[in-house]
Amino acid sequence: MNQRGKLSRIKILPEGLSNKIAAGEVIERPASVVKELLENAIDAQSSRILLEVENGGRSLIRISDDGIGMGHDDALLSLERYATSKIDSDRDLFSIRTLGFRGEAIPSIASVSRMILISNDQPDSPGTEIHIEGGKIKNVLQVGAPKGTMVTVKELFFNIPARRKFMKEPRTEMGHIADIFDRIALGHARIHFDLLSDGKPLKRYSIAESPFVRVMEIFGKTARDQMIRLDLKTPEVSLSGWISTPKETRSTSRWIYIYVNDRFVRDRIVMHALLEGYRGKMVKGAFPAAVLFLQIPSDQVDVNVHPTKNEVRFLKSHGIHESISSHVRDALHKAGQFHWIPVAKLPASDVSVSETIASYVSESGTKESHLDQRISKECRPCSQNSIWASPPLDILRVIGQFRNTYILCETRDALILIDQHAAHERILFERIKNMEKTEENPGQRLLIPEVIELGFREMEWLERLMIPLAGFQFEFEPFGKNSMVVKTIPSILSGADITRILTEMVEHAAERGFPPSIEDVIDHSLAVMACHAAVRANQSLAREHMEGLVDDLRKCVNPAHCPHGRPVFIQWSLNFLEKEFQRIV
Repeated sequence: MNQRGKLSRIKILPEGLSNKIAAGEVIERPASVVKELLENAIDAQSSRILLEVENGGRSLIRISDDGIGMGHDDALLSLERYATSKIDSDRDLFSIRTLGFRGEAIPSIASVSRMILISNDQPDSPGTEIHIEGGKIKNVLQVGAPKGTMVTVKELFFNIPARRKFMKEPRTEMGHIADIFDRIALGHARIHFDLLSDGKPLKRYSIAESPFVRVMEIFGKTARDQMIRLDLKTPEVSLSGWISTPKETRSTSRWIYIYVNDRFVRDRIVMHALLEGYRGKMVKGAFPAAVLFLQIPSDQVDVNVHPTKNEVRFLKSHGIHESISSHVRDALHKAGQFHWIPVAKLPASDVSVSETIASYVSESGTKESHLDQRISKECRPCSQNSIWASPPLDILRVIGQFRNTYILCETRDALILIDQHAAHERILFERIKNMEKTEENPGQRLLIPEVIELGFREMEWLERLMIPLAGFQFEFEPFGKNSMVVKTIPSILSGADITRILTEMVEHAAERGFPPSIEDVIDHSLAVMACHAAVRANQSLAREHMEGLVDDLRKCVNPAHCPHGRPVFIQWSLNFLEKEFQRIV
């Protein structure tokens, strides 16, 4: 529409603008360039790939491979839009067997950068060097070059200031690049990968005899004892890979890697099928670690769904879902991880409930049990906060424990039910938070320092948190590229699983990205510590312990909620109870 509200005349966009629009579909940030070029190198049958990055990809991205390379004419044709060596007919669009096609990314990248393409398909002949600036070829040379291809991308988005302005700081962009590098390396164990950042080696994955060797390189050596093998063949799908035991949960889905015909994808059907296989064995909100390799007939999967090729569409989605979920369920059962006994056959004190932070937090930030919701609805006139004002907490009398989970208390005119875990969480959270102001809780030196292995982004966050966490009696020391030695911990965490606590802390930070302030991450980290150190559900407590919890709760700044927003208590007024029992009308 023009300014007068009339339709403007239709016109063909200039080629340069069309190329920029096409680039915007696939090139979102430096990591997008890395993904497209790595996939092209793999399609070129490379056995060794080197990725060099400077300034988080802002200044330079260079990928060199020893693949089949291109001759002079093919190198020039590769810069034309929709030029490809991988498609011959429209039938091929629905039977793609390679990684690199959705219109090909080379011309898109070239249109928003200063690019140098060097390629050679004959080791005894000169290679071709092409200089491109903003999509325009500036120079073509004959050069000495080994067999293979080297693509250098400089000053990404130099001609699109608005897009360049929205790139994040180099550390953040490098984190995204490292994630892409790991995803692709994990899916291609028979290729040697090297990653250099600002001239320094960052990651190296040598050719692996089996995919599981590469899994251990990326997940850490502890994966050897924590992963269960998958191996399934049906008419719809061939599935191989590894999944973690239900005890080894993660707070996010970042450690789930799904590959369809060697292509890393984010697929809701496969993800749902995987989690369905864990149903009843893992609390809601927790995630396993998993590496799934799916091989599906190429004419039964459409990879040409999204410009970034991260999504796919299955022809027989129901059968694939059912095959995966049932196989995961069977694999967990055969591994002997769980021996379920009906709750009705167990004494009340033997019923075990597994809890994590994720079980308390929903999409809206809090989670109520069905009992909480029902009582909240029935007792709406009873104000939760009134208990702390009148009558005061110090006149609460402990009268027992219900199912080793809730502390029963009474006041002069109310019955109170306190969630012992949530209450202890609140107490510990405020106690840990006050450590910086006092010297009452000295750190505990570990007799045997604990080594923790993390991914690139998680390690980056732990390094950022080293100084703030020192105020809470943590002491760390770098131990290699992606490892940290824990030497001292807060005494309040004595006996806790330190590796799991720290992993949950930094995975949450990495998942959220960089928040407005470090304080948000510190608060969540303290909440994680409090959760792991607090008494659990189904834990029998002596009266003295329960009375101590109630007394400590009285001293809290915010005794009504745990650090994650869950209510610490519910109450029924005497008036409400007498009405329910028809003692009063």
